[in-house]
Amino acid sequence: MYIWFARLKDFFHYKDLLKQLVMRDIKLKYRRSVLGYLWSILDPLLTMIVTTIVFSSMFKRNIDNFPVYLFCGQLLFNFFRASTSQAMNSINANSSLIKKAYVPKYIFTFSKIISTLIDLLFTMIALLIVMIATGAKFSMYNLLFPIVIFQLVIFCLGVGLFLAQANVFFKDVQYIYNAVMMAWMYLTPIFYPIEALPKIVRDIIVHFNPLYYYIKQFRDIFYIGTFPEIKYIFMGSIMSIIMLFLGIAIFLKKQEQFILHI
Repeated sequence: MYIWFARLKDFFHYKDLLKQLVMRDIKLKYRRSVLGYLWSILDPLLTMIVTTIVFSSMFKRNIDNFPVYLFCGQLLFNFFRASTSQAMNSINANSSLIKKAYVPKYIFTFSKIISTLIDLLFTMIALLIVMIATGAKFSMYNLLFPIVIFQLVIFCLGVGLFLAQANVFFKDVQYIYNAVMMAWMYLTPIFYPIEALPKIVRDIIVHFNPLYYYIKQFRDIFYIGTFPEIKYIFMGSIMSIIMLFLGIAIFLKKQEQFILHI
């Protein structure tokens, strides 16, 4: 227990470095961009419009206000994919700094999750625009979205730490992960209703796809306009905690060997 408190104290000691890393990531992303931060709103909107045109003909009859339904799923999945993919390269990308001075290596992974989270908050503006444009009803439950985002961020941090250490030793991890992401996207009810799937596939998704827990809660808040089901809050929270501790444990065990491989 003392070790965990010591590491937590160490983390706060380097909070200024974390801030600088996050600011660096954001500036690099929008450097030489004419639209700048506005692109964080326009990009998901354009993607949503294209996807809606493609899939609405198949599922429009089954889903009321398909654009909002779709956007809720896309928003969270895109955050998961972007944050974990950037976290995966966080150690290799900062190898020069790691070799020169002592810095808690998890800081680099954490900074990628935080910088992507800031993008997600900008994308939330796009969701509000879609809700207004489609005449969706707003409710006080919309304010509960931080409950879902917090769970997802913790889950992404755990996955990111695991991927970051794995990518140091096995460079092919990033290519394998791209294929996994493609399969994961289609196994997550983003642009189709889960009721459209065969029961056996539906049961697999409900019980073994963590992203479904977060997307279901998010849709309860914004699409249906109600309090998220307690069982999904519980399952999402448990999965986040398990993934975080698993990611931390493996990362800390392997971090002393990073210097030999970066």
